[in-house]
Amino acid sequence: MPVESLMVGLPAPKPLRFGDAALFLDVDGTLAPIAARPQDVGPDARLTRVLDRLKEGLDGRLAVVSGRTLEDIDRILEGRIVCVSAVHGLVRRDCDGTLHLPAAHPGMARATAAFRKFAAEDPGLLVEEKGPSVALHFRQARARALDARALARRIAEETGLALQEGDMVEELRTPGPSKGDSIRDIMATEAFQGAVPVFAGDDATDEHGFAEVERLGGFGVLVGRPRETHARFGLRNVEDVLAWLEAAR
Repeated sequence: MPVESLMVGLPAPKPLRFGDAALFLDVDGTLAPIAARPQDVGPDARLTRVLDRLKEGLDGRLAVVSGRTLEDIDRILEGRIVCVSAVHGLVRRDCDGTLHLPAAHPGMARATAAFRKFAAEDPGLLVEEKGPSVALHFRQARARALDARALARRIAEETGLALQEGDMVEELRTPGPSKGDSIRDIMATEAFQGAVPVFAGDDATDEHGFAEVERLGGFGVLVGRPRETHARFGLRNVEDVLAWLEAAR
């Protein structure tokens, strides 16, 4: 699929230049297609080749910024990327391997129990436990969407957990850093300083990241359907993203 293709409202980005860029990439909907169940996404040979080439060309200025857990990111990307922001910014692993973890929130056990009880009512519902957050997926039980959202809002109000809405998922997370905060902190490290930040992502949860790279003099790339966004460029799908990354020089 040609990199020059356009999506309505946003032009496609020009091929990435290795010399001056720092690249931040989401996983689901950006590097890998969204699956019915999170565990159905796995390693991909083409993606692995792309990441190896990017890592070398960017001299290490490559980071993954995702809502998945650190362990899940390493599984899908076969441990290729050291610098990772996981669980929407709550967990961060720097390029030198240093881990930044949030303190346990007292409301997590209650939220997890409530989601588990709700999910037991329908086999299409799925609870994903991520440590400092818990997600309720209803992609395979869309008729339960309103009830899922109402439950998540109520538990957020009762526990003080932050509510984060995504594509067919409600997530309750420990209050703390966002994806944008992680990008800011990573850009402050020695390996990334002076580069132009570029962030590609697809979900509403990526908007903090788009706003931050714009503030730092870079730009965001929205993947998927057009919407109101801080991103300056757009690509239609994962195939377009991989083609764009393969054209980097």
